Amino acid sequence: MIICHCQSITNHDIDAAINWMRAADPTALITPGKVYRALGKSADCGGCMPLFLSTMRKNDKMEVPMTLRGLRVRATQDIQDERRQESN
Repeated sequence: MIICHCQSITNHDIDAAINWMRAADPTALITPGKVYRALGKSADCGGCMPLFLSTMRKNDKMEVPMTLRGLRVRATQDIQDERRQESN
């Protein structure tokens, strides 16, 4: 199925790019921009982005690598720890 008409990208192209990137680097964080670059293309109008993202999410290799999981929680906790304490 064609996902991006501007760049003629199909769901098979997206899956192949994700599979290739994951095989090359199991810890890589895969983004739509990286998929476009892997295909040698760039986003044009952006109208395909919801369908593009949906197609990416369906790929079983799109899991966030274990080494990157939980980073957001830790970053948020650090910010809370740096706040000034309220005076009584």
